[in-house]
Amino acid sequence: MEKNKESLVELNNVSVIKQNKWLIKNVSLEVKRGEIITIIGPNGSGKTTTAKIALGILKPDQGSIKKSDNLTISYVPQKITIDWTLPLKVKHFMGLTNKIDKNKIKNALKLTEIEKLYDNEINTLSGGEFQRVMIARAIARKPDLLILDEPLEGIDFNGETLLYNLIKRIRDQLNCGIILISHNLHMVMAATDFVICLNSHVCCSGTPNTVKQNKEYISLFGPRALEGKAFYTHEHSHIHEADGTLREII
Repeated sequence: MEKNKESLVELNNVSVIKQNKWLIKNVSLEVKRGEIITIIGPNGSGKTTTAKIALGILKPDQGSIKKSDNLTISYVPQKITIDWTLPLKVKHFMGLTNKIDKNKIKNALKLTEIEKLYDNEINTLSGGEFQRVMIARAIARKPDLLILDEPLEGIDFNGETLLYNLIKRIRDQLNCGIILISHNLHMVMAATDFVICLNSHVCCSGTPNTVKQNKEYISLFGPRALEGKAFYTHEHSHIHEADGTLREII
């Protein structure tokens, strides 16, 4: 990781055990400001458990966690329960659990390119629009760290591309760190700096190109690891060294 960037959160060999089963074991990761770290793995591999530790809502049974002082974290969950029959406008949904002033709401909706939905009813939104509202609600607080749990669930291919462009734009404009959770490496190539592949433990880690060629990744996901949609790519202004550090390209 780039040495001159502020470390936001660091997990060191964290483990969680429940009913004599390791949900995760000896998982380590670090997120620095301006970096997008993706956690991939099959269902039940410990991705959300790891995110909850980073959030601070779950304490590890083993290992340690370090956070920067006065860290603001926002979280977009994979699923949210809403009574869709209730008349609820976007502007009211944005401030349901946290009081956010009108200007911050509008700025967040503008960044996610849905400012026109300000007065719309939530139950009239498409899946992609609602996901953008969820992200706008999270970034309205201007977080240092943004955690997105399966943000592309239920979104079509064109929507996926647009959403990844949005994630990169949020990172650039807010200068925040991002943890992106996904079950599919093919869906994270566009926006990711570093990938951690979980199956309760860290199977492999590195750049998307490195991980997709790793034998453990291929073994975990089977033939579909090498099939399906083509990998997106993103241009780097830096080189990933073998030890995980970043070297700027001059």
